[in-house]
Parts: sequence; C-alpha cells; structure tokens
Amino acid sequence: MSLLRLLFNIVWFVLGGFVMGLAWWLAGLLCFISIVGIPFGRACFVIGEMAFWPFGQESVNRKHLTGHEDLGTGSFGLIGNVIWFLFFGIWLAIGHLAHALACFITIIGIPFAIQHIKLALLSLTPIGQTIVTKPV
Repeated sequence: MSLLRLLFNIVWFVLGGFVMGLAWWLAGLLCFISIVGIPFGRACFVIGEMAFWPFGQESVNRKHLTGHEDLGTGSFGLIGNVIWFLFFGIWLAIGHLAHALACFITIIGIPFAIQHIKLALLSLTPIGQTIVTKPV
C-alpha cells in the first residue's frame, strides 16, 4: 500500500469512515437474523470493510469480472437489490450522501466526498458486486 493511500485511509477512518463502516456492519447483523438475509449480510460485511478503508479499492460487477452470470448477477440479484434498496440501501445511501456533503465543504475533503458518493451508489445495489484492490 502506498504511503498516500495509507494516509488517506487513516484520515477517512477518523472523519466518518468508522461510523459508516459500523452502519454497514449493523445492517449485516440485522440481515443475519433471518436465514434468507444471510447473503445480504455477507455482502454488508464485505462492503463494510471497504467503507472502513476505501482508498485503493473499488466495486466491480461480478459478471464483468468473471465473464459469466451467477445467482447475484441474474434476475435473482435484481430482486435482491430491490429488496435491499427498500430495507437498507436508501438509509445507507443517505448516510453516505450526508457525509459527502460535509466533506465537500473544504477543498481537502473533496477526495473523501467522492469516496462517499461511490459508496452511496454501491449501497443502492450491492448484490452482484465484488470488491477488488486497485493496482498501485
């Protein structure tokens, strides 16, 4: 990990990443209450880790990454994303957008606001996505 990426991730963690990462993990715990929600919960924990340390990571559609559809990238994934959006997605997106607005106030906060917007978009439809590390 480059020094600048590490520095940005530390500042991110202190200025809102910790809170949003916990929000993702809380959503994951709530999903694990029912057996049907376990795939949603797993996705929450993976994306929650990205919410803690977003610099150097990005979300990619699994269909584009692997070249074929799976359960989460097909029609079941679409249904899952609609259910996700109604119960958790909208609230996580609002949280990320509120943090993004707070970060856009200063010039130094713009890279952090951009990460919050990326996570807000991901929080709307996380089923079928995977997190990959960007090359240095």
